[in-house]
Amino acid sequence: MPAVVLAVSGGPDSVALMWLAARWRSKLKRGPRLIAVTVDHGLRKEAAREARDVKHLARTLGIEHRTLRWQGTKPKTGLPAAAREARYRLLAKAARLSGASHVATAHTRDDQAETLLMRLLRGSGVAGLSAMSVETGREGVWLTRPLLEVSKAELIATLEAAGIVFADDPSNRDVAFTRARLRALMPALAEEGADARTLARLASRLARANAAVEVLADGAERYLSLTDRRASLGGYDAQAFAALPEEIRLRLLKRAIDRYGHEGPAELGKIEALLAALDRAMAGRQARLKQTLAGAVISLSKGRILVQPAPPRRRRTA
Repeated sequence: MPAVVLAVSGGPDSVALMWLAARWRSKLKRGPRLIAVTVDHGLRKEAAREARDVKHLARTLGIEHRTLRWQGTKPKTGLPAAAREARYRLLAKAARLSGASHVATAHTRDDQAETLLMRLLRGSGVAGLSAMSVETGREGVWLTRPLLEVSKAELIATLEAAGIVFADDPSNRDVAFTRARLRALMPALAEEGADARTLARLASRLARANAAVEVLADGAERYLSLTDRRASLGGYDAQAFAALPEEIRLRLLKRAIDRYGHEGPAELGKIEALLAALDRAMAGRQARLKQTLAGAVISLSKGRILVQPAPPRRRRTA
């Protein structure tokens, strides 16, 4: 029987996900096996009790439950990102061991709006501003976000109407973290018309535009290989590459660098600087260039742009 892993921390969003998933399965003749997984990051003393509460609720709903712990030393900087990576790694591992193809998370419309703002502040391009998609592949499983168009307020109201208790994580309001600071700004933004619904709609529109540009990049990649007599040598004909729109050229460079580099993914700002350097070189008399980015060597020589793996960095000896 197929299985689905539910990421349940104990907060209102994930508890609502588990409760709704149980109701959904009960309507099916042969529903999937549901496995609630709680990740204890070891960062709050209340986390162990919250995991036990989730286990008790899962049992009443007829859902299996497992608690996984993030072991090892915790970083002093970048803790939220490190905790998120650890959580996804543990969830994916639990899914693979359980024979589950999907991990369902409880990201809401509010989370989508906050993600858009965070990426906007970091200078993301169209792809990054598309924010979270309903389904993405990660570490051999599919991450699915079935509540992405539902507000947190709706989920809380649903739980309160059903008499379901949930935990309150104070770190969600800790202004030491960027997401919490942006969350505190949301009421003021909403007064100006930029509420979570509007921001999530913007992310959806950008995702639609990004998907269209990706199709164009696919076509450009095929065009460059089919019209290039030297395609077997790898890389691109510089003249044909230069004739493409700037956004397409950026994406083709990123694809090649991420494919051959070993320190990726490549950052958009650095790819933009690389493309500008290529344009200057192609406009010059010698038309030569060689740069390293994200573990890849990008070179321009004899009318071709080549992207190849960079040699491993030499380790410094003590």
